[in-house]
Amino acid sequence: MRVGCPKEIKNHEYRVGLTPGAVREYVAHGHDVIVETKAGMGIDADDAAYQAAGAQIVGSAREIFERSDMVVKVKEPQPSEWAQLRDGQLLYTYLHLAPDPEQTKGLLASGCTAVAYETVTDDRGGLPLLAPMSEVAGRLAIQAGATSLQKANGGRGILLGGVPGVLPAKITIIGGGVVGLNSAKMAVGLGADVTILDRSLPRLRQLDDIFGGRVHTRYSTIEALEEEVFSADVVIGAVLIPGAAAPKLVTREMLSGMKNGSVIVDVAIDQGGCFETSHATTHADPTYVVDGVIHYCVANMPGAVPITSAHALNNATLQYGLLLADKGLKAIAEDRHLRAGLNVHKGRITSRPVAEALGYELADLDQVLKVA
Repeated sequence: MRVGCPKEIKNHEYRVGLTPGAVREYVAHGHDVIVETKAGMGIDADDAAYQAAGAQIVGSAREIFERSDMVVKVKEPQPSEWAQLRDGQLLYTYLHLAPDPEQTKGLLASGCTAVAYETVTDDRGGLPLLAPMSEVAGRLAIQAGATSLQKANGGRGILLGGVPGVLPAKITIIGGGVVGLNSAKMAVGLGADVTILDRSLPRLRQLDDIFGGRVHTRYSTIEALEEEVFSADVVIGAVLIPGAAAPKLVTREMLSGMKNGSVIVDVAIDQGGCFETSHATTHADPTYVVDGVIHYCVANMPGAVPITSAHALNNATLQYGLLLADKGLKAIAEDRHLRAGLNVHKGRITSRPVAEALGYELADLDQVLKVA
């Protein structure tokens, strides 16, 4: 199979779908790999590094889309990219389709087969290709919150960890999954006062054991959510429903009860965000203010640390990518975890959460995946 990797074009996106190390693995499996020139510059991997790994360098994204059987990316295809996808072509990347009807229409019209990193599963019921970026985003969320909290940036002017004799900032984390856990690790390390809200009592018990009493855990009810959000200096939105749009847990009305100059960091923004007032921002212009509350809603947070995040992502995606390259559609038919990752195939929606969120008929996987 010819595997292609274009340069990412989303605003301030410096990650790359294939590192030179990953290219070497595909080549070792007998595949041809083509990489757009300068695709790896954001991770300090020049064209020579890709050539040494066995890739052919091409001069444009157009050549990647024209010549590749399988396209490997990081972020969801932009309009100029989905217009170049074609019938029968494999796309392997993050998609986040539930809150993105336009991209969904573009992928359906292309006839491509699109496997979304964020819905591929594992034997433990986890999301192994989403987890590494959730780890990065969770840790970055605290850095973003701390920076936004500074007075010069419009925040309340509080140091996250405080100093002796002065109380630290109060951090409320909504959701105790991978993002929430990693946010809490960073916040606790900086000395903040941290509360995690979740609706899974087993998970709250697990978090309590992990942190040994250094964080507060609280079952998430409307009353508990309001109390914690109103008292917080920084609120981290870390709620995930796999493949589906994030629930709007913090309403516009609730902002009036929050502290002036407090900060919201919506890590769920790729799935539409869990704050009613959230809309996607970029690293070039990351924040905006609603009712005195700073909103940080960057849709590709891990792109700010591309060397860390690109290698972490490739470590996770390589195994499944090689399966796709080796077997094509047969890999999806045989592997239940890749089946969960299939979102679009030949003009049909194959992911239940996406179909329900956008009002499409759900295709029968056994029918659409018949392989001759």
